[in-house]
Amino acid sequence: MPIRPVVLALALSISSSAFAQTAAQNQVVGTWRMVSATIDPGGKNIAAYGEKPNGLLVFTPDMHFVEVLTDADVPRFASNARGEGTDDENRRAMSRGIGFFGTYTVDETGEFSGNRVEGATFPNWVGSVRTRDDLTLVVAGDRMTERFRRPEGTEIRIELQHVE
Repeated sequence: MPIRPVVLALALSISSSAFAQTAAQNQVVGTWRMVSATIDPGGKNIAAYGEKPNGLLVFTPDMHFVEVLTDADVPRFASNARGEGTDDENRRAMSRGIGFFGTYTVDETGEFSGNRVEGATFPNWVGSVRTRDDLTLVVAGDRMTERFRRPEGTEIRIELQHVE
């Protein structure tokens, strides 16, 4: 009977080191800050989130993510109440920012392989599954490049820097 605690401790130790090894292989885990974003409609590279893009992309070790991207120059609402914006204020806020969250996967080498959106400020994305055909994330040192292709073919390129 005294062997059981030793076996349990050994099993927990192996399990913990296996988790640590898996987490270490995940190349995207952590917090990333947006440093630039461009959109390429018809070969033009224009600022996707204005001249002052502001955003974070967070990947947790338990395979969840949250991404919030905004234009820091979007004017404040005159009413100072989120639900009481004018049509123009709401249109500007909606078109110059996005927030969404869900789960993600990595392949056996730890590279990003896809995600599933569970909630978004743009309701049409809820339930979307993106694979490398739609979305690529490439990590090089403390930088990550995100490329997303919209259904009509327009590409959005976001550069991020690892902050944590």
